Amino acid sequence: MQLRKDPITRSWVITGDDPEKDKLESKVAPCRFCAGSKDTPQVVGSVPAETSPGWAARSVVHPAPFYRIEGDPKREGDGIYDRMRTVGAHEVLIENPKHDHQLWNASDGEIEKFFSLAAQRIQDLKQDQRFKYVTVFKNHGAVAGQDFAHPTSNLTATTFVPRRVLHELRAGKDYYSQKERCVFCDILAQELRQGSRVIETVGDFVACCPYAPRAPYEIWILPQTHDASFERRALAHPEMLKELATILRRTLQRVRSLTEDFQMVLHTVPNTQHKSRALQYWKTIDEDYHWHIEILPILAGGRAKSYTFKEVYYTPVTPETAAARLRSMDIDRVEE
Repeated sequence: MQLRKDPITRSWVITGDDPEKDKLESKVAPCRFCAGSKDTPQVVGSVPAETSPGWAARSVVHPAPFYRIEGDPKREGDGIYDRMRTVGAHEVLIENPKHDHQLWNASDGEIEKFFSLAAQRIQDLKQDQRFKYVTVFKNHGAVAGQDFAHPTSNLTATTFVPRRVLHELRAGKDYYSQKERCVFCDILAQELRQGSRVIETVGDFVACCPYAPRAPYEIWILPQTHDASFERRALAHPEMLKELATILRRTLQRVRSLTEDFQMVLHTVPNTQHKSRALQYWKTIDEDYHWHIEILPILAGGRAKSYTFKEVYYTPVTPETAAARLRSMDIDRVEE
């Protein structure tokens, strides 16, 4: 396996001729991620349970990782191309010790523990100067590429910043250089003022459909309090995680009313130990970037089913209509 860079799109791609592998998880074997399993992979971090012995959430080395933590990337040229080894980290974040407590039917307290674990693991991996970016993502459903039946997310640390995040960083820097304001904060202010694309607010957090969505019913969750770093904010102000847990649980309940399949990703600030002189997006990054969560439901059928290889995105549902339908769904009430 190796990483290769496309000189046109500037995307890094993992490629290799690994043999076809069986499913990572057997339908009949005991779950390796449940509490008490004797087949759990190497544990690298955990959050203890409050009311009983054991753990509430924990992180383990992925059984079949894309990235491996040992060694040096050894970036090198191949003519006009660039390539490097797949050095990094790939962990499974076990969201809950209970096999049936997913993020949409777990308690807010359980989801808080998952977010606390995520913040701790991101912060820890950013101490490694080889890693430029660390993120958490969840693929749920067969179409989305789900690996395990147990409630899990993935965490990856990479020696490069993904292209989608680079676009956000550059856009944020350009907007700030013109207006000396965060573009995400300005988007939030306009969405709250207009209201047509807002699904729900819970305390400091807003769930809304973006103005120009990539997929039908795409949802973003953003804090109104400006901060570029999820992990810094979460570790300094852990009380915010209760509101985040509530709005995520309710948002995913809405998504699940539409489809079983979705992808979710956390965007936080890159590792600031790597200051790129060429890209120049580091000078005001704490002021111009804003952490957030993006959720892309995957709907069956229709011209918008696949979101791969798109140059111009198409969605048959406007974000205003999507937000109105999502708002009207009958889900659990927010506990005051």
